Amino acid sequence: MTENKTWTQAEMEKRLVRYADLKGLRNAFIDARTPGSDRKENFTIIGPGVSENPAQVVHIPEAHGFNFGAARQPFGCTNSQHSHLTAETFLVHTGKWRFVFGANKDEGYLDVEPGDVATVPTHMFRGFEKRDEGTGFLAVVLGHDDPGKVVWAPSVFKMAEDFGLKLLKGGKLVDTTLGEKVPEGAELELPPDEAKMKELATPPMSELAKYAIKAADIKGDPNSPLAGEGVEEAGVIGDVDGQDGIKAGPIVGHWQHDFTVRRLKLETGATVPAHSRSEQEVLFVQSGTLEFTWDGGSLILGAGDTLTVPVGLVHGFRNPASADAITFIIRGAASPAAPQFVTAQAAE
Repeated sequence: MTENKTWTQAEMEKRLVRYADLKGLRNAFIDARTPGSDRKENFTIIGPGVSENPAQVVHIPEAHGFNFGAARQPFGCTNSQHSHLTAETFLVHTGKWRFVFGANKDEGYLDVEPGDVATVPTHMFRGFEKRDEGTGFLAVVLGHDDPGKVVWAPSVFKMAEDFGLKLLKGGKLVDTTLGEKVPEGAELELPPDEAKMKELATPPMSELAKYAIKAADIKGDPNSPLAGEGVEEAGVIGDVDGQDGIKAGPIVGHWQHDFTVRRLKLETGATVPAHSRSEQEVLFVQSGTLEFTWDGGSLILGAGDTLTVPVGLVHGFRNPASADAITFIIRGAASPAAPQFVTAQAAE
């Protein structure tokens, strides 16, 4: 992607994934038929993701340095205990959720609500369940283009086998209830052994509690170059200080995320002037309405919509509605560069 490219309206619309157009999969993982987990939907929005089923729809496969996906679950639905090799960060869009820790769900938990953000350390078992009535949506950022395969807790393998699912080494799912067979010579993935289980030990809750932040506690940073009248940008996840003036944190893990999460809030009529970025930038609208503008056109984004912004594209933001526009922004760098604003002279 070059900074000099002109992006048409049609091209930018292909980089926008509307919430209403999301295509999920109910049998993306080995726990798909486990009672309590059989009603969840998994979405791969940007990047290859970690689905074990090749039928998973990938909306935008372009490499970003991270993956962006989601889970949608009804009341009582559970995502089984698993571990990731790279960062897993949750943006709570709708619903009340509980993250449960440990291979047997007995080593602590965190409760989160809409607007909250939580990140879970690598190499430990976690799962999550929807706790209130109705359907909830949880957006997820996974570190790196290839986040590696999921490691499932031992109990998940036993339950999966009881319902006709087998997992091959390399991460492919075989559904024996559909007549699929394990290919000749293929090896099955085995539950983690005792040594591996020790590697996946759960940190104390006093540590894990530091990795979540409530929506009300996310505060705008006056040092943000985007800050202005009716506009605030808040740091949420940042391993190190950003080159854009926003300090590390407030969520800082002992493992690397290699991306940052910021929250942009625009009051009614507020604007962010035309500027470009040096890294990948993904917008996820938490609530309200956001107008995205560039020289070739404009897009109106609503709650639950996702847009990936080309590197170097000069663009701006506006809130055209009566309610605040709140957008989470994932930038593909541990220390994002300062935005390059377009001066009045340069625009002429």
